[in-house]
Amino acid sequence: MNTFVRATAAAGLALTLAACSADQPAPPVPNPRATPPPHPTAASAGVAALAETAVRPLADTGAAPFDQPRRLQAPPGWTVTVWARTPGARLLAWTPDGRLLVSRPKAGDVVELVPGRGDSAPSQRTLVDGLNQPHGLAFAGDTLYVAESDRIDAFTYRAGAVSGRRVVVDGLPDAKSPELHGAYAHALKSVVVGKDGALYFSIGSTGNVSARDRDTDPQRAAILRVPAGGGKPAVFTRGVRNGTGLAVDPNGGVWTAVNNRDNVEYPDPGDYDGDGRSDQGRVMQAYVNDHPLEPLARLTQGRDLGWPYCNPDPDVRPGAKDSPLSYSWRPFVRDIQHNRDGGKLDCGALPPVEQGMGAHSAPLGLSFATSPGLAGGYGPGALVGIHGSWNRNPPRAPEVSFFAWRSGSLGPQQTLLTGFQDRDGSRWGRPVMAVQGPDRAVYVSDDVAGAIYRVTAP
Repeated sequence: MNTFVRATAAAGLALTLAACSADQPAPPVPNPRATPPPHPTAASAGVAALAETAVRPLADTGAAPFDQPRRLQAPPGWTVTVWARTPGARLLAWTPDGRLLVSRPKAGDVVELVPGRGDSAPSQRTLVDGLNQPHGLAFAGDTLYVAESDRIDAFTYRAGAVSGRRVVVDGLPDAKSPELHGAYAHALKSVVVGKDGALYFSIGSTGNVSARDRDTDPQRAAILRVPAGGGKPAVFTRGVRNGTGLAVDPNGGVWTAVNNRDNVEYPDPGDYDGDGRSDQGRVMQAYVNDHPLEPLARLTQGRDLGWPYCNPDPDVRPGAKDSPLSYSWRPFVRDIQHNRDGGKLDCGALPPVEQGMGAHSAPLGLSFATSPGLAGGYGPGALVGIHGSWNRNPPRAPEVSFFAWRSGSLGPQQTLLTGFQDRDGSRWGRPVMAVQGPDRAVYVSDDVAGAIYRVTAP
């Protein structure tokens, strides 16, 4: 039996317990059967189309892949600089005193980058090491939370130093858990501090499709919540295959960006490939390429995102090969492999997914740029690191995406930064997370190039 350790009073949680984000009214839900409007282009969203720009290495950052010219597409006039070289860079968090923290699961440490003067490279040092695959980072005042693969730690942070390590949640499943026998595809955890002061953290599924995850203790493929005062974590939202992206919106709602399943079977009884026979239950590359979508969803107490019994469907005309695709307020369809008769879960009763991304986008880091938000007409919104597909043909390209924050919810996906993938499908970089800095620049981690980019408006 996994053990949960109560957070002690020494955890230094100075936040007052407020209303849970689940108690906030959700935005109105459009009729999921209505034909959604087309995705806005950059111009129709009030911003200019992207333009090609050279990636500019700073001194001592020009090793491969920047030993040859690299170009990206960014908003016109924006500058992309290789600000630091940090191998294995994953998730990011700004400290209260303006330093950028970078988690490195493979190295087992958290690195601190201290911005220099003007356009100079930051100084870099290890803040804390000896950790078990550290991934998610979050602050509440001077308390730093680090999500290791098997537990959540808290540290007191002051002026570039940490002390007083405390275990807040223990016994989380990872590849070392005896019952998993070393097989765990999504062991990395993410963590965020809610407006209510509680911790919300992700536990990914053990594999592509592993329905038993919904019945374990602690439950896997879920977002769990532990109160600010400590205690045993409880499931907040389930059916979340791998909610690596986790962030709090300007109104206090908790959102996740989800890596959805692979190799989904065609659910409709129709003829998808045109050979005159039903294709129901077949795995076909043409269908897998765009199904299911990757959700970007607001979490509420008791919500179910369906996995592995229901899949959010981008098809405006469900099952039709030539159907237009939409990613806003999308309903669910039954997973024909695991929920053929609907007996496992009523997919029609699940609230539509607020926003989504193309299948196999592999969204990782999620953050919110709050008011006034990004320059250039973008404003407040969500930033998502799109890592890119491994099983799509042609492959889905990595990028940094932006979702505008309007009237208490998120608008459709817009590409903010792209060009990491060459025409043959090879990649010289893969963004993981993007966060806005105190200077309003966007900082992007890249675990393939081993870099942190600084993206600035004119």
